[in-house]
Amino acid sequence: MNDAETATQPDPGAIVRRHRLSTRLWHALNAVTLLVMLMSGLMIFNAHPRLYWGEYGANFDPAWFQIGSGARAGQPFGFVQLTDTRIDTTGWLGLWKDPEGVVQRRAFPYWITLPSSYSLAAARIWHLAFALVLAFALAAYLLVSLVNGHVRRDIHVTRREWAPRAIWHDVRDHARLRFPTGAAALRYSVLQKLAYAGVLFGLLPAMIATGLAMSPGTDAWAPVLSEVFGGRQSARSVHFLCAAGLVGFFLVHMAMVLLSGPINQLRAIVTGRFRLPGGRTARVEENQ
Repeated sequence: MNDAETATQPDPGAIVRRHRLSTRLWHALNAVTLLVMLMSGLMIFNAHPRLYWGEYGANFDPAWFQIGSGARAGQPFGFVQLTDTRIDTTGWLGLWKDPEGVVQRRAFPYWITLPSSYSLAAARIWHLAFALVLAFALAAYLLVSLVNGHVRRDIHVTRREWAPRAIWHDVRDHARLRFPTGAAALRYSVLQKLAYAGVLFGLLPAMIATGLAMSPGTDAWAPVLSEVFGGRQSARSVHFLCAAGLVGFFLVHMAMVLLSGPINQLRAIVTGRFRLPGGRTARVEENQ
């Protein structure tokens, strides 16, 4: 069961212990860390809002993705461009107004960056400081999760769950907003396992690795890291895509929390106590 240590199958409506303290602490720390890194990362991106593949990339090189501004019929506009497809984003991205009403030609607006006023140096300080927090917290959490069996018990995808029929069944249940009740609600579904495993063992380690690969200092002790990603600019592109993947995970995660009972889910991740869905009244709490 999902971090629960119930000896018997509790009834719907019972309040049981769900998330361990290590999970709850890491969840809170990770939320703050990733928010700071995302906002400071967007400010860093503002310094050169173009992405390339390979080792090198500059203003006159072809970019596969960019956020910028231009003029059309004498009027300025902002845009997001993916390869040859351009989307007008005036007022949101590329061209927007600051709180004083002054038009700014930067990729991301002030309210989503850290700091809010342009400062590449300050953004790098924030980003690198919290990158250390992310790396050490992730390593500690994975170590604890391996020791206490959380990875093996809750995140490991079994052979039966890998069956296409099982995955498709879970996809249909999520699409129809059919959430498990009773003791079944304590177990991660196969889609949850794949999502959490993808973040823990895919996106977060890739963010750390590509961040190191972008650093010129890494060339002194691990030049192969940049080569693995096909060059420093490729590493920057992968870094950006991983960040987009984490944002996508967050949005889906929050949608599922809101749809499956936000108060109950919030209480579970803050206090560790979770009311099993499906019952109208609470039972006696399980042994803590």
